[in-house]
Amino acid sequence: MFNIEEELKKLPDKSGVYIMRDKEDNIIYVGKAISLKKRVRQYFRKNNKTKRIENMVALVDHFEYIVTDNESEALILECNLIKKNMPKFNVLLKDDKTYPYIKVTIKEEFPRIFTTRKVLNDGAKYFGPYASVGSANEMLDFIRSRYQIRQCKVFRERTKPCLNYQIKKCSAPCVGKITKEQYREEINQIIGLLEGKTANVVKQLEEEIRQAAEKLEFEKAAQLRDKKYAIQRITEEKQKVSNLSENNIDVIGLARSPFHICLELFLIRNSKMIERHHYFLDDLQDETDKEILSNFLKQHYMSEVVLPNKIMIKEEIEDKQLLENWLSEMADRKVEIKTPQKGEKLKLVTMAENNAQITLTNKEKEKYQAVKELQEILHLKKVPRKIEGYDISNLSGQFIVASMCVIQNGEVKKYLSHNFKIKTVLGQDDPRCMYEVISRRLKHSIGKTEEAFGELPDVIFVDGGITQIHAAKQATTELNLKLPIYGMVKDDKHSTRALINENREEISLSEELMKLITYFQDCIHDKAITYHRKLRDKEITKSELDNIKGIGNAKKNALFKKFGSVTKIKEASIEEIAEVSGITIELAQKIKDSL
Repeated sequence: MFNIEEELKKLPDKSGVYIMRDKEDNIIYVGKAISLKKRVRQYFRKNNKTKRIENMVALVDHFEYIVTDNESEALILECNLIKKNMPKFNVLLKDDKTYPYIKVTIKEEFPRIFTTRKVLNDGAKYFGPYASVGSANEMLDFIRSRYQIRQCKVFRERTKPCLNYQIKKCSAPCVGKITKEQYREEINQIIGLLEGKTANVVKQLEEEIRQAAEKLEFEKAAQLRDKKYAIQRITEEKQKVSNLSENNIDVIGLARSPFHICLELFLIRNSKMIERHHYFLDDLQDETDKEILSNFLKQHYMSEVVLPNKIMIKEEIEDKQLLENWLSEMADRKVEIKTPQKGEKLKLVTMAENNAQITLTNKEKEKYQAVKELQEILHLKKVPRKIEGYDISNLSGQFIVASMCVIQNGEVKKYLSHNFKIKTVLGQDDPRCMYEVISRRLKHSIGKTEEAFGELPDVIFVDGGITQIHAAKQATTELNLKLPIYGMVKDDKHSTRALINENREEISLSEELMKLITYFQDCIHDKAITYHRKLRDKEITKSELDNIKGIGNAKKNALFKKFGSVTKIKEASIEEIAEVSGITIELAQKIKDSL
């Protein structure tokens, strides 16, 4: 059995990564440390921990660690483990994705242009990132409408051009309709356009228009003129970042509310803001801006993105030097993290923060309206900031389990969900199971709101009808709690129909509120079913070997691989059993005796 206090004494005074796990061996938190000994011990001592960390520590059953040669290695390992395992108590971005880019295959004889999410070291030119596929495709469509660039994935010489040539979407280099030099000039114009260097492109087009007009090639001159006007229009539509000398920077702004945190990201390339993006983080109110920004930088730039030359934030973070070294190594050039104090750069950071605040306000307005509406139709005394929902799952009275999910501030928070094994009910009796699980859960928060379950809910929803409501009501009454309780009932097609109260009255919901309740009920049901199946499958895979001391999963699997079944193992001799890898004569004798 894992003894936390004993294991804390064994921690080395070296840099590395620590991994916190719960009773089910799930990774719930990953962190790095200059000294594992000092850092990990802090979690289990009485000090000023944030509420989120206190909730995490309450769930820790055991931990492990990996020693590294230095803090830089620990940082990279920490980022990789967080990205792979997505621990629920780490700061996680809700929009964890790679950005789309426009790729120009300049190494090819006749280059192609297309969108991609992967940035490779293949000699091609990448432009972006764009915050959405739509905006990248919009630029690509514009380019293809003005330039006749090949679209085939594999270039080969042909005797006849394809359909794209007939509809004037390709200049047909495959049949020699355009020279390499002419095609390359088109590509250079496109690259100039993507880099924002439109002045040279427009000037060159004007010269070509003049030459075409002199040769009386009026149709060609008209096409060139339309191309010039289109480039001028798209240039005017781009927002200019005035008086900014750097041409490759990211600007990050942060805004807070009592319930959420929003991070706004401005991407500035060639003195133009080409994209903006935002991320939402929850339940980090106890974290400082510096901690949030540091974690954001690790997660965001761990993805396959083209790194900027500079990243501008409002506050200087503690591990700035470490992050700069890491980013510079990934980019193979210098990357700086700056905290501007004056001038246009500070104005940019302030603008990012203002936009983050606007985005946050708009988001919370929608969520607040949902819970405000719920307050009105349920006649609650206050806005239900926290709603808990419960469901029971079993198979003919076996493997009985319950699940709980949470709506907090108008959003379903899956990471706050819990599973329960029913302990006191034998056989199929859903109301008694509901009574047990709600009683157990509520006792955890009476007088100790810092436990893993947190504060008591403002209202409880149960999956089922009047008998489930009465069971939940009995549990709250016995604990002297006055909590509103409603049932989530389904129709004949097993879809959410309505909420009902203890008087069997159905409560009609608006379309938006119905979507929220339906999604909530589905989440609770899915979690209960998943946990039920997990226990059932685990029971099915049990065997008589599980009761023999010294037989773990590896040895059990090796025995089954050789013999196929417990019956065959029983029939085997001690010597035959001892032939299995890891099985000694003494253990083989013990297996034979036990079976």
